[in-house]
Amino acid sequence: MREEPMLVLRDIRKTFHPGTVMQTVALAGASLTLNRGDFVTVIGGNGAGKSTMLNAVAGTFPVDSGSISIAGREVTHLPEHRRAVLLGRVFQDPMTGTAATMNIEENLALAARRGEKRHLRWGITQKERALYREKLASLDLGLETRLGSKVGLLSGGQRQALTLLMATLKRPELLLLDEHTAALDPKTAEKVLTLTDQLIRENELTALMVTHNMKDALALGNRTIMMHEGRIILDLKEEEKRSMTVGDLLEQFEKTSGRKLDNDRMLLAT
Repeated sequence: MREEPMLVLRDIRKTFHPGTVMQTVALAGASLTLNRGDFVTVIGGNGAGKSTMLNAVAGTFPVDSGSISIAGREVTHLPEHRRAVLLGRVFQDPMTGTAATMNIEENLALAARRGEKRHLRWGITQKERALYREKLASLDLGLETRLGSKVGLLSGGQRQALTLLMATLKRPELLLLDEHTAALDPKTAEKVLTLTDQLIRENELTALMVTHNMKDALALGNRTIMMHEGRIILDLKEEEKRSMTVGDLLEQFEKTSGRKLDNDRMLLAT
C-alpha cells in the first residue's frame, strides 16, 4: 500500500491587496508534494513567494484558491491554531517562538503539551525535567544546567537552538523553517544548521526550509526547489543537486526563468 504524502499543495494562489495600487501576486499557482521524510530546501529571490508559501501551509492567512493537505488531512480552510498541532515552526527572528519571560524548562513544557487539554494543575515532573536535560545536552550549548534561566537572557543562537528543540519535541508531521539562521552570525548559523540537520535525521522528520544561502540549500536535505514569481520553477532531487555547484544553480535559474538572479543577499551568500 502506497504511503500518503506528508504535504500536498495544489495550485495555491494568493494576491495581497487585490484591486489596489498595492496589489501583489505572492503565489501564482504553486504546487508541491512532500513524501514522508523529505527534507526540502527552498530558494529564490526577494518576492519569489518562499515565506508566503510557508505561511500558507501554516494557515497564517487563507489562500485565494487551490488546496493544502498535511498528513492526508485537508487543511485548506482550517485556521492557524487548528493546524498548529500538525506543525513545528522556527522563524527568522530568534525572539519569535519562545516566551522571553518564562524560563527554559517552562518553555519546553509548553512545547511538550502542545495540542493537549489544559488543566488547572500545571507542573513539571522530575521525569520531564530529566528528559529536558537530556534533550538540551544534545545541543552542546550548556543549556542543560540552566533550566531555570529566563529565555530572554539567552543569546540569539541559544534561543534559536531552543526554539528548534521545542519545534521538534513532539515530532511534528511537518517542520517549517523560515530562514531560521538569517539573523545569526556565520559561526552561530553554522552551528544551528548542524543541529537542524541532526534533529531532522534523528527524528526522521519531514521538513521544508527556506534559505537565502545557495550553498546550504545544495548541501542540506534530499531536494532543493527554486521559486520565482510565486511558482516553483525548479525541483532538484538528491542525486542531481549533490553534483551541482552554486554556479550550476545560477545557470539553471537563468535558463528556467529567462532572467539573471538579481538578489544581492543570495549572491553574497554564495
